[in-house]
Amino acid sequence: MIDRKIIHFITLGCSKNLVDSEHLMKQIEYSGYQVTHNYDDIKSGTVIINTCGFIRDAKQESIDTILEYAQAKIQGKIQNLFVIGCLSELYKDELKKEISEVDQFFGVNNFDEILKKLGIGLHKELLSDRFQTTPRHFAYLKISEGCDRSCAFCTIPNIRGKHISVSMDELIEEAQQLSNQGVKELILIAQDLTYYGLDLYNERKLAALLEELVTIRGIEWIRLHYAYPHQFPMDVVAVMKKNPKMCRYLDIPFQHISDAVLHQMRRGNNRTQAIELIKKIRSEIPEIAIRTTMLVGHPGETESDFIQLLDFVKETKFERLGVFPYSHEEKSFAYSNYEDDISENIKNYRVETLMELQRQISEENNLEKIGKNYKVIIDRREGDYFIGRTEFDSPEVDNEVLISVSNPIEIGNFYMVKITDANEYDLIGSII
Repeated sequence: MIDRKIIHFITLGCSKNLVDSEHLMKQIEYSGYQVTHNYDDIKSGTVIINTCGFIRDAKQESIDTILEYAQAKIQGKIQNLFVIGCLSELYKDELKKEISEVDQFFGVNNFDEILKKLGIGLHKELLSDRFQTTPRHFAYLKISEGCDRSCAFCTIPNIRGKHISVSMDELIEEAQQLSNQGVKELILIAQDLTYYGLDLYNERKLAALLEELVTIRGIEWIRLHYAYPHQFPMDVVAVMKKNPKMCRYLDIPFQHISDAVLHQMRRGNNRTQAIELIKKIRSEIPEIAIRTTMLVGHPGETESDFIQLLDFVKETKFERLGVFPYSHEEKSFAYSNYEDDISENIKNYRVETLMELQRQISEENNLEKIGKNYKVIIDRREGDYFIGRTEFDSPEVDNEVLISVSNPIEIGNFYMVKITDANEYDLIGSII
């Protein structure tokens, strides 16, 4: 039976989308509704799908999800179906024509309109508050919206607009609220963390923001995601080096190392600058875990370019690495100006080859950790193991630490763990 006072959210795509959902869910909950998130069991009067439109696979997942709930509406299982987020922003008119069961499509910056459609007013006093969907002990903190970069393969500026920083006061207030709710780990996210503050303060202020965040009681770890390599602000590394609350972890997507490909990608940096930046960061913080992403199969990438990339990864030995095949996205610079000239078979071969190399690097790194002690936060229990992470690992995308349930452990707490065994992507340990 439909319960009109339950509003169910489904969030697809990145953690930035998740934060958007959490802010909107808080507004709705405060107005007297019950909100649920990412459950399979449909009991709600209204379903709101927050979509991703970044690459082909993500768009297809969003479309499949919309169609699934459109069918649920036809069957009378739900009353209202709203679609919001990146895919809706890009293809609102096309989606309206193709999927008439959706009651309304909204873009990425239409909170007021969504609430109005639900008969709810915006509660401005709650703008920094959220309905937390992650485990209680960690949360994402989105410090800016949009992007001023012009990478050839990326549609984010068309979807999300120009870079807009959240004020430092608002972020500190939000972080304090999260701490009050039990959050111990803050994961800072943005399309480009390094641009933070330029629009508000006429200078890069990420380091200054971190100096404020580390003073918040209850927050024990602060982690940085998505820092653009071009003109990287080294004062951020200085803050990381001196403050124990800063995880020795940096997500910095290099995307490629061939100068020819970087030029085609419009990344703004070159091979020499990338290598020098990695050397500087590692010389300041030798124990740091650098996570990066690589994009293979970009228009114009030759076999020689790919071999350069393989050699670079082999020499650099990134602690964490993800690889993606190029996706020819409408409304990107590459779509309008380049031919998608590399076959899917070659793209997939290059992904698999690079990931096999990274698997070997990861295994070597993990085996070196056997016998060492690490501070670990416990995320969850799975079967016979508690699953945790070191400061060198972000949730869902990185390595994990498996600890037997025979150990007395509480989820969400920190423990010192001795590593007793390892494989390519996981560590095995016991509580000290």
